[in-house]
Amino acid sequence: MRSSLPSESSLWPDVWRALLECASPLPNAENLAELIRSVDWPCLLGLAEDHGVTGHLAARLLQLDQDLVPPATRQALVERQRVRIFITLRMNAELLRLLDRFEAAEIGALVVKGPVLAVQAYGDSAMRSYGDLDLLVRQRDIRRATELMIAAGYQAAVPLRAIDAGKTPGQYLFSNPDTKLLVELHNDFTLRYFPRRLPIEEFFARRIRVRLDAHEAPALSVEDELVLICIHGAKHFWERLMWIADVAALVSRQSTIDWERVAELTNAVGAERMLHTGLRLAADLLHTPLPNKISVRVRADIAAARLVEGILIWLPAAGYQPPGLFERATFRLRMRGGLISAPAYLLRLLLSPTEEDWQEGSEENHHRFLDVLRRPFRLARKYGRRDKS
Repeated sequence: MRSSLPSESSLWPDVWRALLECASPLPNAENLAELIRSVDWPCLLGLAEDHGVTGHLAARLLQLDQDLVPPATRQALVERQRVRIFITLRMNAELLRLLDRFEAAEIGALVVKGPVLAVQAYGDSAMRSYGDLDLLVRQRDIRRATELMIAAGYQAAVPLRAIDAGKTPGQYLFSNPDTKLLVELHNDFTLRYFPRRLPIEEFFARRIRVRLDAHEAPALSVEDELVLICIHGAKHFWERLMWIADVAALVSRQSTIDWERVAELTNAVGAERMLHTGLRLAADLLHTPLPNKISVRVRADIAAARLVEGILIWLPAAGYQPPGLFERATFRLRMRGGLISAPAYLLRLLLSPTEEDWQEGSEENHHRFLDVLRRPFRLARKYGRRDKS
């Protein structure tokens, strides 16, 4: 469902503020009740869907007095919750089935984002919206993992011949033609938006077990997950409120976060400003309390504050008004920071081909140079059209 944004309507500010209140880990019930008295309900529901925070909306609104929410809206929220629960149970069952297969094949795998993040951040795997399952798998195991996924009934978007040729995609995507479920495998080669290579062995060494439907799933530590979702949000220019709400909820719920470890990891991968931007968005928009020492550090990052100002321009539109080619390049530079490191980061992203840049039918060849040359032109065509629109 895509909402119709009433950008010139006097009701629009109330819709956005109400959504922010619902997405906050510490919502103000009185303020929310006042905001929704004259809210445009179809717009609020549609915008929540676009931003991936329908679960947050339902959790907050269904706690209010019944006379504040129209019966039709209340019923729609209950129905969406029911659907979300069914989808989550199905996806969790499939995730556990795949994890059993990986374990039997002695292939290490960690669940990232999705249901484990929902449990860590919200205490409920059905609270957060997610459309696919993400696993972290070492590059040396990718071929065997691909064979395992094919045997499990999935179709591989990246064929074995491309893996054998040393091609590196943006992710190893698999789709189940019967259930329509998508699974993505990632590693330190595919997660190229980390300014420096992800320390995957450290991630595996620090893994934890997260309770998921009476089972335990291997997952990233809370500290590693926090850094990863901040980098993921930066990758997507923080265009959806869901990603900010995840940061806010994780920080609020996990009171024993080892912030020194977080700092060490962000320093190691060069993601300090990405972390600060995510934390500042969570604090400024969703009233997320941060430890005093961390808050001081985040507030001292003036570049992060300027990035937040830019993000707030396109954030309410939930991807309808994405940054254009020049804005994207500028954002990447500022997000990385440094006279040398920032241009180097942008250049690496510009010249690191993914499966979208491979010439059709040539997945098995080794002509990486042609893929590198093709990528900047494809990006210019793709995002240049956004500039014109």
